[in-house]
Amino acid sequence: MTNEYNKVSVLIVGAGPAGLSAAITLKTKSPELDIVVIDKATDPGNHNLSGAVLEPAALARLMDPVDPDWKESDDAKNVLVSTIDKDDVLFLLGKKFSFNIHFAISMAKKLGLGFGQMAHGGDYICSISKLTAWLAKTAASLGVEVLRGFAAEEILWDKNEHIATGVKLIDQGLDKEGNKEENYLAGETIEAKTILLAEGCDGLLAEKFIKQAGLQRQGEQLYSIGVKELFRVSDEQYKKFTESRVVHAMGYPIWTPVLGPGMFGGGIMYPMGDNHIAVGMIVGLDFKYHDFNPQDALTRFKEHKFVKQYIDGGAVTEAGAKMIPEGGFYAIPRCPETQTVGRSNVMILGDSAGLVNMCKIKGLHNAIDSGIAAANAINGNLDAPKGLARLYTKHLEEDGVMKDMESAKNFRQTVARFGNLIGMPLSVLGGLLPKFKIEPDYEVMTKASYKLKLDTKFDKDAFTAAAATEHREEEPCHLLIGDETICTQQCLGKFDAPCITFCPAGVYEDIQGTPKPANPSNCLHCKTCQRKCPYDNIRWTVPEPNGGPRYKTM
Repeated sequence: MTNEYNKVSVLIVGAGPAGLSAAITLKTKSPELDIVVIDKATDPGNHNLSGAVLEPAALARLMDPVDPDWKESDDAKNVLVSTIDKDDVLFLLGKKFSFNIHFAISMAKKLGLGFGQMAHGGDYICSISKLTAWLAKTAASLGVEVLRGFAAEEILWDKNEHIATGVKLIDQGLDKEGNKEENYLAGETIEAKTILLAEGCDGLLAEKFIKQAGLQRQGEQLYSIGVKELFRVSDEQYKKFTESRVVHAMGYPIWTPVLGPGMFGGGIMYPMGDNHIAVGMIVGLDFKYHDFNPQDALTRFKEHKFVKQYIDGGAVTEAGAKMIPEGGFYAIPRCPETQTVGRSNVMILGDSAGLVNMCKIKGLHNAIDSGIAAANAINGNLDAPKGLARLYTKHLEEDGVMKDMESAKNFRQTVARFGNLIGMPLSVLGGLLPKFKIEPDYEVMTKASYKLKLDTKFDKDAFTAAAATEHREEEPCHLLIGDETICTQQCLGKFDAPCITFCPAGVYEDIQGTPKPANPSNCLHCKTCQRKCPYDNIRWTVPEPNGGPRYKTM
């Protein structure tokens, strides 16, 4: 980093849709401002993975002020695969049977019921990796400095003045024991008048800042894990699926009413252009089965008769995993005194704030709108930095983000409290229900076993290779075990070290009777281990920059 970037007006941590939307909007309104976006990935979009169904209005609000003809650009045509005109919501019964329940979603929408928001007709299907690369290119063209390969580990927070002064980047060039190597580079400090935290789900700096600044959540943040593969299929299969159709499925293999298993989530199928179909499985991390692996559920989903017809014989060209924040409205971190989303000159955006509407199964529109809201708060107000979080929250409320979040405020908690069979229909009552106290995901694990065993073990090595993930082999392990005796004396005997099973990249292994992060270079940065270890005994810390997955089309 050159010295000119060590002191900036606006520093954005995270080059995802939320952070880049803030940069684009603010630079459009205030071209004279120096705005820097830092991201730990090697290239734009490398660390971005999502189902990526996007409401057109959000993208229009971002791009119209930049270029009224943006829809006709090559970038837009490359990123936005198609507009949804066939929106299937399936219930899967066993390995062969399925029926479409979209009629119920349509009816709920007409009646104004919460889960009617699950309808996606008219939305864009897109690759979030490609979308992020496009937004990074747009931001750079406006004069925003988008710096890749910069990982931050700490916010510099003045407890007396209640204001942030900057962030510190991580040290680089340490060996596995933490000793300085010849290429050692001390982490620099970037001073900033205002800081936007847009790191995505379970953001490292955001979670640290919540503690530093005394922010609070009314309810527990809940998470899900999404595992996804991209299949290149035949012309006939792709044509049969069609390029304007999305499929969301519930039921088998993660939920069978009454008989079990009983987990929240389901499968997804999206066309991604060029004869590619994305197939994924999303599972709430409040699953109770100690031997459950989301990739086993993905395998079962792919083997279902409905799914198999479209991907049988296809080749996996890319794969990845990511967590999703599902706690909703009550899990948004706020200042207890002012109810601001952030504090003073620090604002928390997008998935870092948990702005995912679980009735819609979408958060990308809110990520973009939160970036726009942050930019509008900063524009013309940098001389009064302590009031920026208050202005940001006001814009979130006036622009409809908070209304969108409030419309689904009890959905996920109701399902977590009562289970799928009772919770889903009961969620129709929505705002009439009380706020439930829900346990954190890691506390709900039991000795129960996931019944649908596979004949063959899922190939995590191939999955990891398809994610193109890597880290410098000699750098310190960024996955920290708090107390190894808990692993050996409690977790192994009671749960058989579930981190070894549920980690999608095979990072954890049993080394001479002790579960350890033996393969940290495989890490996909999903952070599932941090949120699902049944003893809350794992901490994910930021690795050296330029590591992790290298998603292109996810």
